[in-house]
Amino acid sequence: EHALDCVHGYGVGLDLTRRDLQAIAKTKGQPWDAAKGFDASAPASVLVPVARCGHPQAAALTLAINGEQRQHGDIADMLFDVAAIIHELSLLWTLAPGDLIYTGTPAGVGPLVRGDRLEASLTGIAGLHAHIT
Repeated sequence: EHALDCVHGYGVGLDLTRRDLQAIAKTKGQPWDAAKGFDASAPASVLVPVARCGHPQAAALTLAINGEQRQHGDIADMLFDVAAIIHELSLLWTLAPGDLIYTGTPAGVGPLVRGDRLEASLTGIAGLHAHIT
């Protein structure tokens, strides 16, 4: 009921996966958390406080790689709203100030290579620029 009271702000981030490590772990029936938790695996923009942006119900979520749009969606189309996501996560983990919650991604996930330049945007709220080294 009070989940949104726990939200400090909103931003945009990239939830990257090392598919090579994921594939190896899957074939061995092992957990693949190393494929999700590698150095620089989750860059995030500056968070915009709720006092400035409210709790957005609709905003385009986009990712361009080397200037070419790869992903586009709208947060209005998420299967679960932010309050529901916070509620479900709080049943499994203790959530604390400073925790970041990545909510999902539009269709268009694909490989990245060294040198790629990424631009992610939550339109009207936040933007992120990253470079694959």
